[in-house]
Amino acid sequence: MYAVIGALVFAMLVFLMMGVRVVRQGYVYTIERLGKFTLPAEPGLHLIIPFIDRVGQKVNMMEQVLDIPGQEIITRDNAMVGVDAVVFFQVLDAGKAAYEVHNLYAAIMAITTTNLRTVMGSMDLDETLSKRDEINARLLGVVDHATSPWGVKITRVEIKDIRPPIDISEAMARQMKAERLKRAEILEAEGERASRILRAEGEKQSAILSAEGKKEAAFRDAEARERAAHAEAEATRAVSDAIAQSGNQAINYFIAQEYTKAVAKFADSPNAKTILFPVEATQLIGTLGGIGELVREVIKPGEGAVTTRAGAPPELGQESRARVPRTLPRSSQP
Repeated sequence: MYAVIGALVFAMLVFLMMGVRVVRQGYVYTIERLGKFTLPAEPGLHLIIPFIDRVGQKVNMMEQVLDIPGQEIITRDNAMVGVDAVVFFQVLDAGKAAYEVHNLYAAIMAITTTNLRTVMGSMDLDETLSKRDEINARLLGVVDHATSPWGVKITRVEIKDIRPPIDISEAMARQMKAERLKRAEILEAEGERASRILRAEGEKQSAILSAEGKKEAAFRDAEARERAAHAEAEATRAVSDAIAQSGNQAINYFIAQEYTKAVAKFADSPNAKTILFPVEATQLIGTLGGIGELVREVIKPGEGAVTTRAGAPPELGQESRARVPRTLPRSSQP
């Protein structure tokens, strides 16, 4: 009796254990009752009826990456290129993904491959190499629309690699090299042109500044000469006024001053060590007497009598002033 009860209890426990299902995070299980899909089981603990309900498929609800193998595609200009791509997708409806298509991964791969051939076959080789973003956008729109009945969302389609033929690659390399050489020559010519223009501009500015400097120098030189002439005229006018006021006394003063300067220059000459002047004493005394008389008349104007230093008579002073030489005496050899 106890054995039968124990067997029944064990059978019940086994039956309950068979009805317990735990769904992992990121997955959705499809529950089938008597072979028919009834509901999706979300992540967590679920109880089903053993022998009546069962788990149909375990659908991955996370975003997945599907690698599209390399394809040989003929472009619109009859160039053979190899293309690799990847597809990013996510299942939104587990029931449709499990029961609307037999093999979801193979179906996505096949539809992506065919549309890849269609899109790239309608473009030239240069367009396929330079317009990857356009190819990706067109593929994304076409494949996403085709897979929407399967409960799948295509998030991205990316072209990994485009491999043109070897001869075309070599031709493209030569073309690129020629284009770069052309650009380098153009840049070099433009640099030389700019350098010459700048050099010419610099020479032009230098010539302009030099001409302006010469003009300013000539103007200042003329102004200086004008001022010197004006000063000379003023000095001449002052001398003339002095002569007009003082008569022969001013003339004697200026002659004596120049005479004294000339004698001092002979003393400073580097070419002669000894200089002999045949100068009479009366001439030198007369010259000095004329200078002294002129100074006394300037200091004491109005006095009629004029005396000379060292007891010299006035007649001697007047006679010596009249005998002042107009030219300097020549030096004589010993």
